[in-house]
Amino acid sequence: MEFLIGIQGKDFVLVASDTSSARSILSMKQDTDKMHRMTDNLLMLVSGESGDTVQFAEFISKNIQLYKMRNGYDLSPAAAANFTRKNLADYLRSRTPYMVNLLMAGYDKNEGPSLYFMDYLASMNKCPFAAHGYGAFFSLAILDRFYTEDITRPRAVELLTMCIEEIKRRFIINLPAFRVRMVDKDGIHELPTIKPKLTVPTEPVESL
Repeated sequence: MEFLIGIQGKDFVLVASDTSSARSILSMKQDTDKMHRMTDNLLMLVSGESGDTVQFAEFISKNIQLYKMRNGYDLSPAAAANFTRKNLADYLRSRTPYMVNLLMAGYDKNEGPSLYFMDYLASMNKCPFAAHGYGAFFSLAILDRFYTEDITRPRAVELLTMCIEEIKRRFIINLPAFRVRMVDKDGIHELPTIKPKLTVPTEPVESL
C-alpha cells in the first residue's frame, strides 16, 4: 500500500514517496520520511516492513560512508546500486532476508542522472521512470503515455502531480501527502509536499 515513484530527466531525477506509516488497518502517523540520503547526490527511497526499511537503509548508508572514508571519494550511483543489490541478494539467501523495495536516484558528473529500480527479490534495472506499490498500477500508465526523454523539470512535476491525483481518485487506500525531492548536479533539493484534494462533482447527479 506504500507508494514510491521516480522520474528521470536529462539533468535531474524527480522522486516522491507517501508519508503514511500503517500496519494492518491502523494508520499510525502521516509524516514518515521514506527517503534516505546516501551521499550529497544520491538518494534512496525505501518501502516494505517497517523494521527492515530502517535497518537496511542505515546499513547501506553507513557502508557507503565507510567507502568514502577509506578511498576519499563517493561511490557512483551505478556502483552504489550494484552494491545494494548484492547485499539484497546475499540476505535473500540467508535466514534473515530484508523485505524491502527500493528506488535509487542519483547524479554523477560523468554518467549524468540515473534511476534504479530494485525489489525484495534483488532484481535491479535502470529505468527512465519507476514506481513501487499498488499506486504503480495507476501511475505507470500515465508515465508510459506522457513521458519523453527530453522532459523538463516543470513537466516532470506536472506528470508527478497527475499520477498522485489519479491515485487519490482511484485508490481505495487514503494516502494524504507525498514528500517530493529532486536530485541534480547541485545536490538534493526539497520540493513542496503534495497534498492532493479529492475532486467532487460540481453538478448534481441525476436520479435514475
